[in-house]
Amino acid sequence: MSDITVTPTSQEPAYLFQVVVKDNNTQTSHSVSMTHQFYQNLVTRRSPSEVVRASFEFLLEREPKESILLEFDVTVISQYFPEYEKELKKRLKDN
Repeated sequence: MSDITVTPTSQEPAYLFQVVVKDNNTQTSHSVSMTHQFYQNLVTRRSPSEVVRASFEFLLEREPKESILLEFDVTVISQYFPEYEKELKKRLKDN
């Protein structure tokens, strides 16, 4: 199981995060952005950081951490995995 640390670094002009993924004795570091529009379209009470964490959980179920882009906007995930947004909304559904 990977340990995912999401650190917000900015909120303007978009949400920006530094994400570190650790497992065993290795780690990767990623710069991730998310537009305010994408976040608002999710219609969730979860924080932007929680959205990014859920996005990484989704990715890590499909590929090793070393295969995840080092810098990207979360919307690019759908280009590789068309089911991303639908799955993300399920994961973020408020109970």
